[in-house]
Amino acid sequence: MPTEERVSQLVAGLVERRGFDLEGVEISTAGQQTEAGDPGQYRVKIVIDSDAAVDLDAIAGVSSEVSEVLDAAGDFGETAYLLEVTTPGITRPLTADRHWRRAQGRKVRIKLRNGADSPDPAGAAKFEARAGALDGEKIALVLGGKAKPHLVTVALADIAEAVVQVEFNQPGAAELELAGGIAPGKPLPGSQPEDLSSESASEGIVE
Repeated sequence: MPTEERVSQLVAGLVERRGFDLEGVEISTAGQQTEAGDPGQYRVKIVIDSDAAVDLDAIAGVSSEVSEVLDAAGDFGETAYLLEVTTPGITRPLTADRHWRRAQGRKVRIKLRNGADSPDPAGAAKFEARAGALDGEKIALVLGGKAKPHLVTVALADIAEAVVQVEFNQPGAAELELAGGIAPGKPLPGSQPEDLSSESASEGIVE
C-alpha cells in the first residue's frame, strides 16, 4: 500500500498542471475486512482547490488523470480502491495565504494566539469577523457585522486558528465593501444553500 506522502508525490505535478493546488491526500479503508485479513477496498481522497471557481467537469478531468497515474505506478497492486477527487468543504480551516485570499468576503471564526492583542472591542481572544484583503503578512478584518462595520488589521502570526463559518443571510453592503468584496469566482455568502462538504467526482477502480 502506498503512503499518503507517496500518492501526493505521484499526483502533485498533474494537479499543478491543471491549475489547482493539492490541498491534501487521505487514504482509508472503504470496505469490510476479508477473512484473510485484507482491508477489502481502500478509499483514496484527493483534495484540490484554486483561486477560480472549480466545477464538476474540471474535477472529473483531474480524477481521470489521477486514476491513470495511480494505475501506471502500480502501488496498489491487485487491491481494489475507490478514488475521490474533491474540493475543500466550506468550513475548512484557513492555514495558508491562498486560503485567506479565497475566503475574502466570508465570515470567519478566529482564535488568537496567547498574548496577541485583540482587535475585538471586548478584547476577546475568540471572535467572528469578515475576511478582507490579504496584504503580505497581515489580513484585513471587518468587525461589527451589519450594524457597525469597521475595518481592522491583524498579523497572520497572531492568529492561532481561523475557520470559515456557514452563513444563511447575506452580509450588509457596507461590511462587504470594507472587506473588498467577494473573492473572484466565489458565491455571495447567504445567496444559496451552503455546501458543507464539497464538490466531488468519484470512481471505483480495481487493478
